[in-house]
Amino acid sequence: MSLSTRALATRGALVALLASSLATGALAAPKASAAEKDAKLAAMQQQLDALNAQMAQLKAAGAQDARVDALQQQLADFAAQLNDLKTAQQADASDIITLKAPPSGGAVVSSLPNGKPAFATADGRFTANVRAIVMFDAAKYFQKDNLPAAVSNRDLNSGTNFRRARFGIDGKLFKDFDYTLIYEFGGSGAEDAGHIQEAWVQYTALKPWRIRLGAFEPNIGLAAAVSTSQMPIMERPAPAEVARNVAAGDSRSAIQVTGNGVWGEGDTGIASRWLASAAFTGNVVGTINSTGSAAAQPSGEQTAIIGRFAVAPFSSTDWQAHFGINGQYVISPNDAGAAASPRYGAQLRDRPELRVDGARLIDTGAIDARHVSVYGAEAGFQMQNFLLEGEYFKYKIDRRITGATRPSDPDFSGWYAQGVWVITGEQRLYNPAEGRFDAPKPNYNFNPAAGTYGAWEIAARYSDLDLNYNDCGAGKAIPASPAACFDAVRGGEQKITTLGVNWYLNPAIRFMLDYQHVDVDRLNAAGVQIGQKYNALALRSQFTF
Repeated sequence: MSLSTRALATRGALVALLASSLATGALAAPKASAAEKDAKLAAMQQQLDALNAQMAQLKAAGAQDARVDALQQQLADFAAQLNDLKTAQQADASDIITLKAPPSGGAVVSSLPNGKPAFATADGRFTANVRAIVMFDAAKYFQKDNLPAAVSNRDLNSGTNFRRARFGIDGKLFKDFDYTLIYEFGGSGAEDAGHIQEAWVQYTALKPWRIRLGAFEPNIGLAAAVSTSQMPIMERPAPAEVARNVAAGDSRSAIQVTGNGVWGEGDTGIASRWLASAAFTGNVVGTINSTGSAAAQPSGEQTAIIGRFAVAPFSSTDWQAHFGINGQYVISPNDAGAAASPRYGAQLRDRPELRVDGARLIDTGAIDARHVSVYGAEAGFQMQNFLLEGEYFKYKIDRRITGATRPSDPDFSGWYAQGVWVITGEQRLYNPAEGRFDAPKPNYNFNPAAGTYGAWEIAARYSDLDLNYNDCGAGKAIPASPAACFDAVRGGEQKITTLGVNWYLNPAIRFMLDYQHVDVDRLNAAGVQIGQKYNALALRSQFTF
């Protein structure tokens, strides 16, 4: 065998070895580290370059036949495959880097707006905000010497409690999803064990609509929509509180669709904002840490549909009006089980508009119900730093009882009106996405050294909640059926007048001072008065971010 022939055979074997190494490297690529892959590809490139150089020497020495040309073509093919493999390796490495790093080159922006820890990627696709709401209430009830003779054990508890102590996180995921997770440790009359207050995710890409799923407070009314940290008086008006807890309220499991927009152009004349919301709701998220047993769970959970529609005409920043309607329909109340009486109990009740003491002074008692419905009308008008608003509610319970002596279906009513004046000139801010008036933001934060003292606000409210139905009158016992008024419901009527002063030191800290006059008129089953009149003074210290 000649030198050229031996050289060709040797180089042919090297080409075959190189091809085998290329295939092996490609197959082993997923298992090797990035550094190992790079080193192997570099070594193969060096071998390929060396073979190309030797092949060029053979050609220069006169080795020109078909075998040389074939080997040269093989080397060119392997070079192309090697380049493809390098390109794929670089693409994989780039994808891995992209997955490891946050968007926009890994830039994460942290901030403390109004004391709230907040984190966001540079492009805003991901955000995370730490949330906290802490409300510490102190109250004095002036009522011991003004109790009816039939009441001997209602000593309302003057003292203190953490009305709300909520901690959690909210933010945005992948630009189109909002999320919230909030835990609550506060309570009415006494602090509660920790439980889920809110836990939901919301899809926002279907402008102007938003779809929310989880546990939260569905949008159902003007007062109900206002955040607890921004209400002008320490508690919501009792008629709105009773209404929202029928099929909405805190920690309600639900799926909700909400949308809002604008009709007209506000900078050229009168325009109007609109809001529409509908939800299918279930039960309030349950907790069993106080009983240690799942026996308290209902045999079947409540289901309901609710909805709200509002329009809000406005003219630039001069004035803002609001008009709306809302409704709730309980398809099926909670099923307490065959042994319970009533099995499908519906109950309307509420505490006075102060929660340091947790007593409920008006209560319909449990009524065996097939359905429950609530209808509401709402209105508000703001002129610069003055705001007037109110709502009216009608509540109806369809009894489950049947027969010739079936009692009639009871209905009840409630309403409130309230006014707010921000005496330092700021305005309550209309929130079109929720259909509500939010708290003012101080023009100047509390800073005595600079001569600024935050914002001051005065509020007043009157509410009337009537949970009596077909009452027989004072001094008369409720008769047995089928006599007149045998279907009476003596839940009582509660009228509350409240005056409040609010001091906003800055967007995170607020103090509230409320004075209440409470008038409860309620008869027991024998027709004896068990209501009362009393006054109360309360102070709230609030920290929120």
